[in-house]
Amino acid sequence: MRRREFITLLGGAAVAWPVAARAQQAAVPVVGFVSGRSPDSDASLVEGFRRGLRENGFTEGQNVALEFRWADGRLDRLPAMAGELIERKVAVLFAGAADVATGALRVASAIVPVVFAMGSDPVETGLVASFNRPGGNLTGVTVITNTLWPKRLELLRELLPTTPLIALLVNPTNLAHLSATRELNDAARKLGQEVLIFPASVEADFELTFAAWVQKRARALVVSVDALFTNRREVLAALAARHA
Repeated sequence: MRRREFITLLGGAAVAWPVAARAQQAAVPVVGFVSGRSPDSDASLVEGFRRGLRENGFTEGQNVALEFRWADGRLDRLPAMAGELIERKVAVLFAGAADVATGALRVASAIVPVVFAMGSDPVETGLVASFNRPGGNLTGVTVITNTLWPKRLELLRELLPTTPLIALLVNPTNLAHLSATRELNDAARKLGQEVLIFPASVEADFELTFAAWVQKRARALVVSVDALFTNRREVLAALAARHA
């Protein structure tokens, strides 16, 4: 091979190599992770997520990439965040607080597999058709805690047997509050206990809500399961202590 031909060939290879490298890099599958909570509150869960991937042969930065989206308690942002990850062309999407983003996740499942985690009934929220035949391209885990509402109310009554009024804090943007409210109201009727339900969808609502409870003379509080309240648990505890 003559020298000029060799230089031309080498130059072509030098141009082609970055293209090939980029193509190989783009082939690394991306796992989308969307949560209604925050990186701080879920640090241990994220580490468990990464550990589970490693145990199955996937190491972040080597043969898999992770894309995170955090709503930080603003559950109304979840559908748009799920849409962003679909546009990112993730290979699979994990979704926490799936109760809120049911519609978006059903749409997403037509494009990529979806793994969800939720605290309510996925059949009742319309995410899957049934437990034994969920249908679609979805699978996941649910921790249905609504059956514990009567027990929570009973525990409060044991602690404060003469409490005339108990308050319930719910996030109206979380569909799980509908079944939680129903369960608690049913339990309250059986116990002869008056319960008042107050909504809070952002942290700014907390002060007004506590002020309303004080005015109504509520002496106890039940906090529903929600990412907003989990992320702001220190704030809620401080307000509860301040208002006794």
